[in-house]
Amino acid sequence: MSEFQPFLMERWMSKFEQNVEYNLSESGVHPIRLDELLADEPGYIDQLLSTELNYPHVNGDPELRRNIANLYDNASPENVLVTVGAAEANYITTRTLLDPGDEIVVMLPNYMQIWGIAKNHGYRMKTFHLREESGWAPDLAELSENVTAKTKLIAVCNPDNPTGRALTTDEMEAIINQADRVGAWILADEVYAGAERLSDDQTPSFFGRYNKVVASGSMSKAYGMPGLRVGWAVGPADIIDDIWARHEYTTISATMLSNKLAAVALSPEVRPRILQRTRHFIRQGFPILQGWMEEHQDIFAFHPPDAAAIAFVRYNIEINSTQFVDRLRREKSVLIVPGDHFGLDHFFRISFGLPPKTLLPALDRIRELVIEL
Repeated sequence: MSEFQPFLMERWMSKFEQNVEYNLSESGVHPIRLDELLADEPGYIDQLLSTELNYPHVNGDPELRRNIANLYDNASPENVLVTVGAAEANYITTRTLLDPGDEIVVMLPNYMQIWGIAKNHGYRMKTFHLREESGWAPDLAELSENVTAKTKLIAVCNPDNPTGRALTTDEMEAIINQADRVGAWILADEVYAGAERLSDDQTPSFFGRYNKVVASGSMSKAYGMPGLRVGWAVGPADIIDDIWARHEYTTISATMLSNKLAAVALSPEVRPRILQRTRHFIRQGFPILQGWMEEHQDIFAFHPPDAAAIAFVRYNIEINSTQFVDRLRREKSVLIVPGDHFGLDHFFRISFGLPPKTLLPALDRIRELVIEL
């Protein structure tokens, strides 16, 4: 059997998220119900009931691809491939753009999928870091040093997972300049765009700012619909066609019903309401988490996230993050994500985009463990 780097965070969540009373490990907001989604479309249920459960368009329902294209400057449906979550989009994009031995530069901390793909498929990986001491701003000097003539791809997450930090326009331009300097591609995981905490303006995309960008998105985070398993890649039409060819080796297509429901959610009539709901959960839950943190200032510290329903919290208890989180799971039935999964001990990632009736008792149980420790 070949050597394999597991996706530690997803393995952790796959094993335990269904077996705890309080799951604060997810990075999206509280999932939407089907009747909420279709509240403005009461007659649509009948259309769904008459749907043949056949294959949909393999590259995505035309209406859905139009709605996705409308989210990006100067994009058309030919620039869009619908995938089974952003995870598939990231995977098959990376496999399309890189050959074994090619050089990739990865932002850290980050959703560690691309990092693991690089480990498992023989890419030459370099990194550049978001610096906690700078409010999780990117170390652009490190990026400049590590991008070379051999660099084929720069992978970023914006807004970032786990920190919730959104890149400024100047920082985005600096990353683009480094890619353009050597002719590298940019893979921008933008699944948290739309989940802004402080503004109703959506985080801008890398797509449309540089001609060698593939941007991935998802219904999971900003839209509260992880169960649809719908994501997408947006890029130059010829590259999207190449990525589509890999899609046929992996999942073939997302489901017919997922395509139809995602098309409704991303329609110009419904999407604003969904994003308003998402931002409501984020803006309702953050003060609860912040107040709880202020009660334990001697133990916890964090930089408030710009977007996403997660915070990346530093703690000063003398216990490893995986051990701390495992005790919390076993003894208090609360699931969060250890900083070890992002290569940073003495941190944990915690969700706050949940109803108070879920968030408050879960935080109480974390407090209990902290007191015991």
